[in-house]
Amino acid sequence: MLAPREADEYVLPTERRVIRLRQHWAVVVKDVFEAAVLVTLLVVAAEYLPHNVVLSNLTFYGALFVVLRFSYQIGLWWAERIVVTDKRIMLSQGFITSRIGMMPLSKVTDLTYERSVTGRALGYGTLVIESAGQIQALNRISYVPQPEEFYRAVSELVFGEKRQTRSNLLSRPKRR
Repeated sequence: MLAPREADEYVLPTERRVIRLRQHWAVVVKDVFEAAVLVTLLVVAAEYLPHNVVLSNLTFYGALFVVLRFSYQIGLWWAERIVVTDKRIMLSQGFITSRIGMMPLSKVTDLTYERSVTGRALGYGTLVIESAGQIQALNRISYVPQPEEFYRAVSELVFGEKRQTRSNLLSRPKRR
């Protein structure tokens, strides 16, 4: 019941999955640092504050809350998936309440990818997807691992040469 649905469950039988990945691990670095600092502060406080039951309980339950919150944040990151099919881009988020953002590739008019200095050092970037004058459910994907490869693959799907149709073959000049 609380288990996250796999993003592949939302792929239609007429679609072909091209890319499936999760956000770069750098998205959780802030949460790791924050949890480590808070737990350290609570442990130090428990050691140096006067020993009584109320303060001991407050520091223990404070540390427990920090660890549970951190576990929840890691769970959200772990459950999130970016899925690109030959027809659309999907972002699946959440494991208690699921949210699926989607943009059809046919609506994409422009792709941009951005990389900060930190993103270059750690290997992630942001993909900005624009459509013709419309606000879509999915227009910015942050912390994309290997953004150049991701950008090239999505660009090929959106702007690449279409398969040859029978009319294209008929309109070609014949070779002698």
